[in-house]
Amino acid sequence: MAVISSEKSDAIQEIFSRSKAVIGVIHCEAFPGSPKYRGAPVSDIIDRALRDAENYLAGGVHGLIVENHGDIPFSKPEDIGPETAAFMAVITEKIRSRFGVPLGINVLANAAIPALATALAGGADFIRVNQWANAYVANEGLIEGAAAKALRYRSQLRAEHIRVFADSHVKHGSHAIVADRSIPELTRDVEFFEADAVIATGQRTGDSATLSEIDEIRSATSLPLLVGSGVTPGNVCEILGRTQGVIVASALKRDGVWWNEVELARVKHFMNVAKAVLEEE
Repeated sequence: MAVISSEKSDAIQEIFSRSKAVIGVIHCEAFPGSPKYRGAPVSDIIDRALRDAENYLAGGVHGLIVENHGDIPFSKPEDIGPETAAFMAVITEKIRSRFGVPLGINVLANAAIPALATALAGGADFIRVNQWANAYVANEGLIEGAAAKALRYRSQLRAEHIRVFADSHVKHGSHAIVADRSIPELTRDVEFFEADAVIATGQRTGDSATLSEIDEIRSATSLPLLVGSGVTPGNVCEILGRTQGVIVASALKRDGVWWNEVELARVKHFMNVAKAVLEEE
């Protein structure tokens, strides 16, 4: 494999102290200012996030990502108000203080700079950025890669300890703009622009990347690889056998839908199945 960026330490090992990790997603309810917010006290939003975190961790996951998924439809990065980062930072700090586990931040859509601010204020270890390099046409419109501005902002904050997990061939959009570049090339672009880990996804939330796409991405990068959607008890072992981690939410929620609460029994079952691969470390 050709060297295309400076050698990096293993972000999964450094953050999670293990070679493979299962990461649960806290899908925060709608924040004030978003279309689905109906006046609930902010304390209720925080309590729901803490309950979901507790069930994830009681079930055995290794870390969490805090995400503003209730803010549908998502704004472009430049249209996201400062209140979003403020609410997410408060929730993140409360989760960190209570549970002391590895934490990530994903501010939708593709808001790397608010995510970095949230991560630093809340004590998170990494951010997830869906479009780190290149560009694509998303549900929100044209979304451009965030790497150049985000890394400069991270330097300004002296926050180089916050790692970047970036999607390759990201879900929820069309890649016609870069249709002349293969998935391995798009993956190499993510690594070249200094991401610390790569995430493979399916077409939308709850839809898994195919094994062939996972293998294509794996062949193109030496960075840790995770699968970021559609992981279930039925495919987790096969996926973890090819990757260094999974990011999971829908399969661990009541009725298997992302907006419901996390069910402890589902988490325990998932982790019990995954144990077969995790214990091979």
